[in-house]
Amino acid sequence: MPHLVQESDRTDEVLISRMAAGDERALGALYDRHGGAAFAVAHAVTGDAADAEEAVTDAFMQVWRGASTFDAARGTVQAWLITIARSRALDRVRTVSRRRRLLESAAAGDAEGLATPLSSPGEQPDRAPERAETAVLVRRSLEALPAEQRRVVELAYFGGLSHSEIAAALEEPLGTVKTRARSALEKLRAWLQPLMTETG
Repeated sequence: MPHLVQESDRTDEVLISRMAAGDERALGALYDRHGGAAFAVAHAVTGDAADAEEAVTDAFMQVWRGASTFDAARGTVQAWLITIARSRALDRVRTVSRRRRLLESAAAGDAEGLATPLSSPGEQPDRAPERAETAVLVRRSLEALPAEQRRVVELAYFGGLSHSEIAAALEEPLGTVKTRARSALEKLRAWLQPLMTETG
């Protein structure tokens, strides 16, 4: 099945190219196109309009700084932007939560937990050749999906968004998003079945 690139995707990529060249008007145009969707996702994460606005501002600044690193082979501009906006919103939630805990601890005269180290789980040995081959097969399968189904999968599995957050970002009914996700997964499962049989 051929991978059809939507006109909106091409327009977004042109804007990113202009931003990489230092065109600030392109940043404004990208905000006009996707600022509302980014805010909807950020607000769904933070639950606070002011925090969501700050997260969106941070996200667009990150996109501006990293415009030259955008890789269309890894997904659409919208998926990339929404993923960044959600990440910045989660950062805001963590910052606000930690600040609240610190203030509560200070008020209670309790210094415990003020310097709690972050632990990271150990990683399993990397099987680079197999993973690289698998990544190629998965990417080809994703590209074969209809554009609207591919976008949902990108936002869900690469962006980590919930169905509700995707519905807000795409301004689509929740039921439509769930249907697209289910259809996409059924197709991917069928196309990748040989790979799963080999590795299983």
